[in-house]
Amino acid sequence: MKKPFDIHQFIRPNVMSMKPYASARDEFKDHQADLVFLDANENPYDTGYNRYPDPQQIALKSRIAEIKNVPVNNVFLGNGSDEVLDLIFRAFCEPQKDEVMILPPTYGMYEVLANLNAIQILKVDLDTDFQPNVDAILKQQSSSTKILFLCAPNNPTGNSIDEDKIEKLLHGFNGLVVIDEAYIDFTTKDSWSVRLQEFPNLIITQTLSKAYGLAGIRLGICYASEAIIRILNRIKPPYNVNMLTQEKALEDLKQTALIDEKITKIIAQRRWLVSELENISFIEKVFPSEANFLLVKVDNADKRYDQLINKGIVIRNRTNQPNCYNCLRFTIGTPMDNIKLLSALKQIS
Repeated sequence: MKKPFDIHQFIRPNVMSMKPYASARDEFKDHQADLVFLDANENPYDTGYNRYPDPQQIALKSRIAEIKNVPVNNVFLGNGSDEVLDLIFRAFCEPQKDEVMILPPTYGMYEVLANLNAIQILKVDLDTDFQPNVDAILKQQSSSTKILFLCAPNNPTGNSIDEDKIEKLLHGFNGLVVIDEAYIDFTTKDSWSVRLQEFPNLIITQTLSKAYGLAGIRLGICYASEAIIRILNRIKPPYNVNMLTQEKALEDLKQTALIDEKITKIIAQRRWLVSELENISFIEKVFPSEANFLLVKVDNADKRYDQLINKGIVIRNRTNQPNCYNCLRFTIGTPMDNIKLLSALKQIS
């Protein structure tokens, strides 16, 4: 029988004992306009950005919590999802000792960050339907396996992961389960954030880079228990989300109707593009997608990639990924982008 999950057993001892850095804005949080701030060694002359940003991003977290219907104390923000993922490694994995599990083909940064943090990697390939092999995952875990990474919808395949498989993993995996929901807005599936209170070992990451069209501002979001959020706040850089990012995110998050409209257009274009790609002679299969991209199997991925580059179309060649031999990945573009893609595909066929 699985023991009750205790997050304190997973925190690195040095992280547990460390005293976090307290910035000037952490120590004094009252930002009244009539106060004279001489505490943070800032330039006193107003440029609009001469003061440090809110280190806890309270206004932005509150807006995200409102939109996503998640308690604000369960929200953590980072400089892109990659910083969030890196901090998870730093908080819970001991270098040269612990290991994590990834399920190829999947997002490449999990492996990069594991190598950066000197963490061993266990790989259990997704099956031919790009679903996790639950039995193999649970069988291969050990006392050193601290984190399991799931990308749902998955990158580069575009499919969602069966909910019953995720639930079995949340119940059966002895460590933390990180569900990367970068593409959640393009699917009809609910975010696992709605079940956050059920699973103390669950961490969810999202981003404003995809559906919200804000890749350039680098804002990653994490939802987890308050205990996990406290640990991530303990080790994060004091001002990890800059003022420009916070302001732009808040501005755009007031326009949820416009964001929803763009998501609807992308999904419609995805559906249309699938029907058109099936008529291209050298395309052997268009895989089902619930993301803003399509994985497409062709006769010769290397050849077709080079031909498209010569036509001015830049896509991703995923042929070296497990179960992705001769596969290309097409991001859903604007209607004009997609017409150009189809025109180039027809020309080279």
